[in-house]
Amino acid sequence: MITKRIIPCLDVKNGRVVKGVNFRGLGDVSSPIELAKYYSENGADELVFYDITASAEGRQLFTDILCEVARNIFIPLTVGGGINTLEDFDRVLKCGADKVSVNSGAIRNPSLIDEAAKRYGNQCVVISADVKRVDGKFQVFAKGGRENTGMDAIEWIRSCVERGAGEVVLNSIDTDGVRAGFDLEMLGAVCDAVNVPVIASGGAGCIEDFVTLFKKLPKVDAGLAASIFHFGEVRINDLKRELFDSGIQVRL
Repeated sequence: MITKRIIPCLDVKNGRVVKGVNFRGLGDVSSPIELAKYYSENGADELVFYDITASAEGRQLFTDILCEVARNIFIPLTVGGGINTLEDFDRVLKCGADKVSVNSGAIRNPSLIDEAAKRYGNQCVVISADVKRVDGKFQVFAKGGRENTGMDAIEWIRSCVERGAGEVVLNSIDTDGVRAGFDLEMLGAVCDAVNVPVIASGGAGCIEDFVTLFKKLPKVDAGLAASIFHFGEVRINDLKRELFDSGIQVRL
């Protein structure tokens, strides 16, 4: 049985880790370098680094901080934010990223996924989808959740996987930072649509939320969270022990 992964997420703005609710009201948390090192040493299976305002501000991702983060960790690193070209892929991979997450850049130019998968391999290309319910339908948002594209989320994610994305991070804007549990309905729809690893993001508030996630949706490969890890409310090693005791395979 494939082990489930636990992934902390560093949302970085102006060189600092921040966190909000429903993608809004961002508050300062900590240094990304210090947090990354802590997670690498304390049970995280992977780490996600998002430069969350790069796309909205129309600039490239801050690579100096990224390089320092990569130097301080010994777990796989996924990086996203302002990824619009193959040159952007190349740049962050050379900084130490193992996988590259693309969102707004793929919305603007879907062929970027094909080109990146061909050059770097499917395993390197992660489609990150920011999704929100609009009139009862799952729709894709761009630019850090600021802009509704009007696209059907399930169809969009399926098309990205067909183009070569080897992994999906589903960010539910509806549950982001609310801490009331993962968006099981949205995640179930995505898992039914694709046959690549799906990472659940948005809504974790306690250990039980992860147990529920993996029990109810065994197709989900990983759980991603930020606030509950950053503020020490849930320790990753404690979470993994509880998952293991609940019959869910994890790396201890």
